[in-house]
Amino acid sequence: MSTQLTPILTKFWDDPQSWTLQTYEDNEGYKALRSALAMAPEDLVQATKDSGLRGRGGAGFPTGMKWGFLPPPDGGPRYLVVNADESEPGTCKDIPLLLAAPHFLVEGMIITSYAIGCNHAFIYLRGEVVHVYRRLMRAVEEAYAAGYLGKDILGSGFDLDITVHAGAGAYICGEETALLDSLEGRRGQPRLKPPFPAVAGLYARPTVVNNVESIASVPPIVLHGADWFSDMGTEKSTGFGIFSLSGHVTRPGQYEAPLGITLRELLDMAGGMRNGHQLKFWTPGGSSTPLLTDEHLDVPLDFESVASAGSMLGTRALQIFDETTSVVRAVSRWTDFYALESCGKCTPCREGTYWLKQIMVRLEEGRGLPGDIEKLDDICDNILGRAFCALGDGATSPIVSAIKYFREEFEAGMHTPCHELFPPERSTLFAKETLPA
Repeated sequence: MSTQLTPILTKFWDDPQSWTLQTYEDNEGYKALRSALAMAPEDLVQATKDSGLRGRGGAGFPTGMKWGFLPPPDGGPRYLVVNADESEPGTCKDIPLLLAAPHFLVEGMIITSYAIGCNHAFIYLRGEVVHVYRRLMRAVEEAYAAGYLGKDILGSGFDLDITVHAGAGAYICGEETALLDSLEGRRGQPRLKPPFPAVAGLYARPTVVNNVESIASVPPIVLHGADWFSDMGTEKSTGFGIFSLSGHVTRPGQYEAPLGITLRELLDMAGGMRNGHQLKFWTPGGSSTPLLTDEHLDVPLDFESVASAGSMLGTRALQIFDETTSVVRAVSRWTDFYALESCGKCTPCREGTYWLKQIMVRLEEGRGLPGDIEKLDDICDNILGRAFCALGDGATSPIVSAIKYFREEFEAGMHTPCHELFPPERSTLFAKETLPA
């Protein structure tokens, strides 16, 4: 496996107008669509299965297999819904992709829709990113004007409309069934499964819900072949992915590389830790994944290896923290987020995240009580696997893993505030400017 960067989705991000149709067509844009329209839909589904493409939204479920779950056509509509509600702390790959090269997603949606027999597809975008919404709308307009969307696409007889929907700003709407409820105009809350979206999704019709990067990866696969894609990455985690490095690293940013690359290799490419500091802990897939430490620098970043290390690859949001950072304070901020974003539908998550927040605040302020650490573990145990959706599970991950690796810092929270042990000014990324008197 090569551990070099593989600029594919990020190939022309530095072009002065990378988001335009002209730039995309200058870089093999929409060639894959022409090839796809000459293929049978079932062959496209099979090619996606053969490539080994797994969902890039966190769970890593095989994309082609998800498409294959749709029931046989019954004469009614079926839908493709793209989940662009990226909003977890640290996760920042889909928004930059849509901002820099939105036509990857548009072309991928057309190919996918053709493969599954969909004539109306939707993009559910996080509503706060208005600049991305405008750019995505413009890309769809360009595709219509060029004949890539609408009626009789490129003379193939295939029709497709794409609707870009701005969400209402709730993290829970990143859960696929809550997203569907929100898209239908209802309050975004998870649905009971089964039935799964493939059987009864949007408007109770068969629906495929995929992440932005998953669908954007389809055109390169169609253009270059399933073998080309599967030759990258590892045996069970094939292909490339965008790794988002943030935090205490010299050159934070998006690094597109084969799955299976290690954090050590990515840090070398990113200039290492800032100012010679030492790595303390990091997240492999956003704030909802268990923390890892410097002992995991050489764990291959693929689905299986990260799971074996006790965490999840997730969205490949690599948040890097050095020795100046308080684990308790960092985890407390994430716990605030999950308590705020809980939709309140189920008791374990609604009540559990509230009490986790109360205890984390006490420990952060040095007011911890005897038994607080054990109480955190107990509450997490009562949430994990018992919540209605994965939000509750995600809220427990950083707490349980932080106690596992840094229990002494939690014990210090019984008597000493975090700001005394780890002064915030030491871990800040940007020095405060001295204002004139």
